[in-house]
Amino acid sequence: MEQITSLVQIKGIRDGLLATFSDAPWEDQYLSLLAQIGERPAFFQGARLAIDVGSQILKVNDLVDLRDHLSERNITLWAVISESPTTEHTSQLLGLATRISKPRPQEKTHVDAASDDTALFVNKTLRSGTRIEFPGNIVVMGDVNPGAEIVAEGNVIVWGRVRGMIHAGAKGNRSAFICALDLSANQLRIADEVSAMLKPQKDPKPEIASINSEGRLQAELWHTG
Repeated sequence: MEQITSLVQIKGIRDGLLATFSDAPWEDQYLSLLAQIGERPAFFQGARLAIDVGSQILKVNDLVDLRDHLSERNITLWAVISESPTTEHTSQLLGLATRISKPRPQEKTHVDAASDDTALFVNKTLRSGTRIEFPGNIVVMGDVNPGAEIVAEGNVIVWGRVRGMIHAGAKGNRSAFICALDLSANQLRIADEVSAMLKPQKDPKPEIASINSEGRLQAELWHTG
């Protein structure tokens, strides 16, 4: 199984996740991707996935089959990157993107505090019972409801309201931070520091939580402009 799963490399990118395929037969790579998803279903839940298939020549049925299997696992296939004109044309016929945007160098300054500059983008509200873990940064375009949990080895940015539990710097990175438009969390953790429950605010403002010079977790205004 380890040999199969190593055929596909997965990393976080600006628009979601990117799976880079090897030169192995398509069926082996296809099974490798599904095996990795099966091992970490919470990691892939709700993800937008782009795949880089190199020079593989894929037919409509190949991509439709993959798209359907991903959809069953609540994963959206949105882009196919290929050196093959045939595969690129097939992808375009299915309404899939054939180019992905790459962040400009200066945009990396926002994640320098993390041990890893990759990010998982979650484009939805996290409801009670949902738990997301990622070995880099996590960006949520939505709310984190009570009963939802986020665990990141890097930073966590929430473009919405936080009422659940967030743990940044989960492997001990005390330079990690947590940002949100409304930081009324049930619990915040950065490395091994834990906050008290934060009370909902009548007039919430964007805040950033970090560990201060005294070694305590504190929240202050986050200037998003």
